[in-house]
Amino acid sequence: MQKDPVIAAQVKEILNIIKELSPGGLVELRIPPYAAIQCVAGGNHKRGTPPNTVEMSGQVLIKLINDPSSWHKLCAQGEIAASGINSDLSELFVIAATKCAQP
Repeated sequence: MQKDPVIAAQVKEILNIIKELSPGGLVELRIPPYAAIQCVAGGNHKRGTPPNTVEMSGQVLIKLINDPSSWHKLCAQGEIAASGINSDLSELFVIAATKCAQP
């Protein structure tokens, strides 16, 4: 899959905000093929598949930051794959969306 440079730039910006708001290593947030970060305080994951993962496309990440209330709907539709007891990032996206909207 070829990376779209516009989507790549938006993904990078959003993930930087997520890392700033919720540093840590409890959850791995994957946006293939663009990036993956660890976020949420409370644990550190070192190797292998982490117990708490969230994966979505770059387009879904952008859709979510513009409408953070759609988290549960996007999960139900299979557009977000969230596994692990700490993988619900819905509240984090509400906060991140507010920060993204600031100039």
